Amino acid sequence: MPRGARRRDAIVGVAEGVFLAQGFTETTMRDIAARAGASKETLYRHFGSKEGLFAEVVSNRARMLRGRLDADLERPNALPAVLRDFGINLLEAMTSPEVSALLRLVVAEAPRDPAIGRIFYALGPERTRERLTELLEAARSRGEFLGDKPGLAASIFLGAVTSQAHTARLVLQDPPPMGRDEIEERVTEVVAMFLLRYGRPAAG
Repeated sequence: MPRGARRRDAIVGVAEGVFLAQGFTETTMRDIAARAGASKETLYRHFGSKEGLFAEVVSNRARMLRGRLDADLERPNALPAVLRDFGINLLEAMTSPEVSALLRLVVAEAPRDPAIGRIFYALGPERTRERLTELLEAARSRGEFLGDKPGLAASIFLGAVTSQAHTARLVLQDPPPMGRDEIEERVTEVVAMFLLRYGRPAAG
């Protein structure tokens, strides 16, 4: 990676920490520049404005999250194992303090700057739904998925995995933590219900 790109990525990482600690409104470009060991002029040259830098933070985090989940969906495993691994990693990510805090910031800022919400949604939730839909379409061609609407099924699966925990982390100041055992138990039940509706019946 060129030095300039590494420096830009480093600034985005620092900016995310500052935004999460102070909130968007209370954060200034001077704060971020001081924390990053850069000048305000450098930040404005790279990102144009505080809004532009925040949009880059949102884009970067969405790409990171999507990259982890894409790797699960690309594994050549049977559908039940892929769905379970994917669901566990998705729920772990969505309940992490960093992602929860960033989501709250996006929700707070999107009415003022709708582009921020569109960026996060397109690169994160929507791209994840598209990739899961592609997986289900491929599974349908192999006879592992029996539904007529893979896109609808993908949305149902994602909602069942994340909805309650996701909502709690958006609206509660101190949401109840989810341990690995609880996450695995929830996802295992979701996968079992999903396959009862859409999976290939067991032989015999």
